[in-house]
Amino acid sequence: MRKFNIRKVLDGLTAGSSSASQQQQLQQQHPPGNREPEIQETLQSEHFQLCKTVRHGFPYQPSALAFDPVQKILAVGTQTGALRLFGRPGVECYCQHDSGAAVIQLQFLINEGALVSALADDTLHLWNLRQKRPAILHSLKFCRERVTFCHLPFQSKWLYVGTERGNIHIVNVESFTLSGYVIMWNKAIELSSKSHPGPVVHISDNPMDEGKLLIGFESGTVVLWDLKSKKADYRYTYDEAIHSVAWHHEGKQFICSHSDGTLTIWNVRSPAKPVQTITPHGKQLKDGKKPEPCKPILKVEFKTTRPGEPFIILSGGLSYDTVGRRPCLTVMHGKSTAVLEMDYSIVDFLTLCETPYPNDFQEPYAVVVLLEKDLVLIDLAQNGYPIFENPYPLSIHESPVTCCEYFADCPVDLIPALYSVGARQKRQGYSKKEWPINGGNWGLGAQSYSEIIITGHADGSVKFWDASAINLQVLYKLKTSKVFEKSRNKDDKPNTDIVDEDPYAIQIISWCPESRMLCIAGVSAHVIIYRFSKQEVITEVIPMLEVRLLYEISDVESPEGEQAPPLPTPVGSANPQPAPPQSHPSTSSSSSDGLRDNVPCLKVKNSPLKQSPGYQTELVIQLVWVSGEPPQQITSLAVNSSYGLVVFGNCSGIAMVDYLQKAVLLNLGTIELCGSSDPYRREPRSPRKSRQPSGGMLIVTSCMCGVSSLYSESVKKLRSSFLNLKETAVFRDDVCRENISSREEQVQWLRSSVTAGLCDISEGTVAPEDRCKSPTSGSSSPHNSDDQQKVNNFIEKAKMSRKLSLPTDLKPDLDIKDNSFSRSRSSSVTSIDKESREAISALHFCETFTRKADSAPSPCLWVGTTLGTVLVIALNLPPGGEQRLLQPVIVSPSGTILRLKGAVLRMAFLDSTGCLMPPAYESWKEHNVPEEKDEKEKLKKRRPVSVSPSSSQEISENQYAVICSEKQAKVISLPTQNCAYKQNITETSFVLRGDIVSLSNSICLACFCANGHIMTFSLPSLRPLLDVYYLPLTNMRIARTFCFTNNGQALYLVSPTEIQRLTYSQETCENLQEMLGELFTPVETPEAPNRGFFKGLFGGGAQSLDREELFGESSSGKASRSLAQHIPGPGGIEGVKGAASGVVGELARARLALDERGQKLSDLEERTAAMLSSADSFSKHAHEMMLKYKDKKWYQF
Repeated sequence: MRKFNIRKVLDGLTAGSSSASQQQQLQQQHPPGNREPEIQETLQSEHFQLCKTVRHGFPYQPSALAFDPVQKILAVGTQTGALRLFGRPGVECYCQHDSGAAVIQLQFLINEGALVSALADDTLHLWNLRQKRPAILHSLKFCRERVTFCHLPFQSKWLYVGTERGNIHIVNVESFTLSGYVIMWNKAIELSSKSHPGPVVHISDNPMDEGKLLIGFESGTVVLWDLKSKKADYRYTYDEAIHSVAWHHEGKQFICSHSDGTLTIWNVRSPAKPVQTITPHGKQLKDGKKPEPCKPILKVEFKTTRPGEPFIILSGGLSYDTVGRRPCLTVMHGKSTAVLEMDYSIVDFLTLCETPYPNDFQEPYAVVVLLEKDLVLIDLAQNGYPIFENPYPLSIHESPVTCCEYFADCPVDLIPALYSVGARQKRQGYSKKEWPINGGNWGLGAQSYSEIIITGHADGSVKFWDASAINLQVLYKLKTSKVFEKSRNKDDKPNTDIVDEDPYAIQIISWCPESRMLCIAGVSAHVIIYRFSKQEVITEVIPMLEVRLLYEISDVESPEGEQAPPLPTPVGSANPQPAPPQSHPSTSSSSSDGLRDNVPCLKVKNSPLKQSPGYQTELVIQLVWVSGEPPQQITSLAVNSSYGLVVFGNCSGIAMVDYLQKAVLLNLGTIELCGSSDPYRREPRSPRKSRQPSGGMLIVTSCMCGVSSLYSESVKKLRSSFLNLKETAVFRDDVCRENISSREEQVQWLRSSVTAGLCDISEGTVAPEDRCKSPTSGSSSPHNSDDQQKVNNFIEKAKMSRKLSLPTDLKPDLDIKDNSFSRSRSSSVTSIDKESREAISALHFCETFTRKADSAPSPCLWVGTTLGTVLVIALNLPPGGEQRLLQPVIVSPSGTILRLKGAVLRMAFLDSTGCLMPPAYESWKEHNVPEEKDEKEKLKKRRPVSVSPSSSQEISENQYAVICSEKQAKVISLPTQNCAYKQNITETSFVLRGDIVSLSNSICLACFCANGHIMTFSLPSLRPLLDVYYLPLTNMRIARTFCFTNNGQALYLVSPTEIQRLTYSQETCENLQEMLGELFTPVETPEAPNRGFFKGLFGGGAQSLDREELFGESSSGKASRSLAQHIPGPGGIEGVKGAASGVVGELARARLALDERGQKLSDLEERTAAMLSSADSFSKHAHEMMLKYKDKKWYQF
């Protein structure tokens, strides 16, 4: 008898389970079905590398300013530790301190290609600017004292550092070590003084005597310190606190600004009292009384000119009674005083002068004013002090950015066309001089393709930017709010409950670069279609449509109601004929029960509108209030110039508009759209007829309008807080659903009556077993308040979050554990609320196979929802030409339904060779100019959809649909509708943005996840090519603006004022160094001013000081080691080494090692040559000496 061995059984089970799991993994990537033909994919992992390229925009939260007058480079430090360097237009650089501490002061080593930054964490850093990517060479961390002020004299290597304790330390900037020479506060002030003078707020050396150091303490005490004798020469005392000090260039006078709004001018040799006291903005009282105190003068500069009076330039000092007055910069020149108002608070300012030498006439020519949200340059040489036109792209945040799109490889004529219409929008009155900050050189590398960035803003404006070759320049600005009436007083507010302010804010942008058609969706549930024209037109009446897009859910149907409705006949479009007048005009602001009804959120202008060359309004579409409920915000948008259609959707449903005929073709709730395949099936009630407004506007009634009180409450909850909805929607577990095989549904359409002017939907035949039996089985778990609290604590609340527009906006908050699709049709609040949140999240026009039986592709619209449903709507377009304007477009669903986990984000289509098939488009033509008949006929013909002629494709030449959702990506073979490839992108997080992009003559899917990972996948096989942890989702601004585009480019809004661009292309990373501009250029330092004969004779010129002898280790000794810690920086090649990573990084490191070795060999060669030269010189001198003394006797020496 055979023995039973349990171990073998267990081994067999283990082997079986492991093989099953391997098989399951294989099936996940290649699901069973018909074997798809292999497509050769050229993209490999080596083609990808992620790195930041450039940062554009105004430095967020600026805190410090510096200027190199020889190199003509401007530096700006921020409160987040960022460093932005600006040269000539197109030369910009961004650096970041690792600590993230605020930059409190910046000091250039003038014409040395170096910069010292002082941070709020008491560290000093020395930056090397002689490389395209500046790096830190040295750092010095103060351990026992807080740094408050720094001063580096021109052409000196000794940096004076003032501290909070009132002491001054001296740092050698070459070695970044402390000198033993220290100026202690108790030795600087009067011995009889009983109080501490406060922190050091100013240090500067006398322009005419480098041995005299002027030290300003916060309390009002100023000390002139003799560096050689190590004692105070003079002490100047004033009752008010000091904010800044400035020298006259002759070194005999200096000026102080105080906290009471006064300026005091002192003679160096008269410390008893100031020579003059000025209150620039104080009211001069009679009887010789002291003027009224004013606000503090935060900074003053004293600049002299050769021919005339000196300039005294100051910020602050306004009178306290000027409430609400804007911040000002005051320029006092002789007897004239100019007060220049600024739009934002002044952070700092600098006067640009002709000479870098402090002991010469300064000859100021401009003032750089760093504001809280702007950079202004004032021309001092022209009357009226006009400002220079700023060439940097610093106006991104002119109005807060609410959405962003990025287009690479645009048509070549597009940027010139936008620039030509945008040039007319430029303001007048700028200075006629060239921008004076013109240091550095442009990069040598040039891209062969053009790039355009479009930003949508909170005030309803849309800006087009030329982003080619890592630069940024504004091309054109469009104001979408022009078509609406503005509220003239506070009581006359727009009829919207969606937003409290910014009713024109842009949420979604859809743009076709080839046809130049632009479509925007705004926060007040409005859509505007624009057509580009180079001609100015006056529109008498703005074309407008109002759409009533809301539906109601009928009660739970009884078991007896299982009889199928009759099969309808498929039909077509909205009837353009007017409907008979109704008893209740739709333009009334309230319905029969007193609720606001049929009223749009914004009022379109009824007066003629002058439209300048550029984008001109083609059609305005607005969703209207329904039974007291405001319309839901639009979540997706698409426009197609070839079909003449625009489609948009929200959590109520979907609407399609023919913008050529100005007619609504489709207006359906999401459940109606799904038809009999809807997992949450409900029977629609009888549709209301459309109403014709008295004003002649077309009002379209939803097939399911009118809302029960229960449903109204749920919608109110859904709409109550857009910010909370966004926060809870993003950080939660998504609704996970298993894929089910698609099936063809026989969903037919009722022919709408002529009076209704609509197409209505009715469900097709449904098997009894598909119907739900239990009305209570679909209950959902309540939302966890603790989790909500964690979510709210985690997310940084941005100011504009109320305007967020993402496919995830309207996803369910509730945790749904049941993955089954046969949900109950419960009438409970949670069930209705949950179902009402299925929003339209993705729309894509294409020409493909709509049904399994199709033998040729045809125009259609693919629709994706937030619950992972994908539907197809077939489009029957009339012939082109005049017939297109007369015959209706017929739309009908094909019955195709696919399922994915998570909300559908993006869809695209590939041909049989794996090439991307762009949507059909019509090339741009000037619309406002009549053309010849022959030209008209040519232009009416549509361009082919793809490279291969899709109209002649046979059934064997299949296509692929690429669909990306928040959780997974699928490639569907068409027309068979089999899932050819599938990839689960993430399990624990979700995808925020997914784009199908071209790279290296191939295509891939690029995804950005909420956990910070950037991933790319090959197409069509969805092989993982790149997975890099880049940036965690710290705030919703990133999620709202992140986007990928072709050629390996991507961007996002890194702060409210800055755009960060990055690349995931290995080729671009390699060429980036060539494309970047050079900050440092070799420039000769100007000659020092001539002292003159008499000044040289009588010692009246500048006195020099041997600081090396004074501060060196030999005379002053070593500093205390516990005072500061030296940290070597990763500058130069060392810094680049650390940045390289991965396989490509190894190659880069090898190249760098070779470069470094070559550099060392070159240095060795130079040193060897120098030694040879020295040896030759020594030999020569020795030979001459020998010849000189060889014939002399010993006593002649």
